[in-house]
Amino acid sequence: MTEETPGFGENADKSDVPSGATSDDAAPKAAEPSSEEGPAAPAGDTESKTSAQDSGVTGLTAQLDQVRTALNERTADLQRLQAEYQNYRRRVERDKVAVKEIASANLLSELLPTLDDIGRAREHGELVGGFKSVAESLETVVAKLGLQQFGKEGEPFDPTIHEALMHSYAPDVTETTCVAILQPGYRIGERTIRPARVAVAEPQPGAQTVKGEESEGSAAAEKADEKETGGPDEG
Repeated sequence: MTEETPGFGENADKSDVPSGATSDDAAPKAAEPSSEEGPAAPAGDTESKTSAQDSGVTGLTAQLDQVRTALNERTADLQRLQAEYQNYRRRVERDKVAVKEIASANLLSELLPTLDDIGRAREHGELVGGFKSVAESLETVVAKLGLQQFGKEGEPFDPTIHEALMHSYAPDVTETTCVAILQPGYRIGERTIRPARVAVAEPQPGAQTVKGEESEGSAAAEKADEKETGGPDEG
């Protein structure tokens, strides 16, 4: 007979089990869900999150539109203020020029009688010596201040810059003409300080009719000559 060796059989099956452990402990443990995956979110929570995101984007868009509108309004205000400032500067510059011209005109108006005396002395040949040097210096100064003399014989009469002191008729003019300058006019820029005082002449009354009759008579005489000679010579 074969003797059974201790340690084999049923006892051998339990040899791998640690002491004090039960058979249940030796069974493989069931797979447990990983804690990292977490529980699945319900469908209702996903929809609420999406709607919340949409409402947030809509709110940001509305705020952006408000900011753009405010920026456009501030830009328009700035442009309007800049235009008003430019207009103000132009008005100030025009006022400064006008004030300067008025001040110069007031000063030079007081010197016009002296300039008239200088002009008369020059016409009579009395502008000589030291008086000539002083007169020329004065004329140079007033010219630098912008004073300009105007008025010449033979120019058409303009009531805006001429003052007629004498009137006559002349057969050799075709319109009202300045035939003599009694006192020259003066201006500063476009501002007339004193109009030129002149003597004017108008066309002789009936001169146009007489000239027309003379021209008609000469034309009739030429036609009569042609009839008497048999017309122009033929080549």
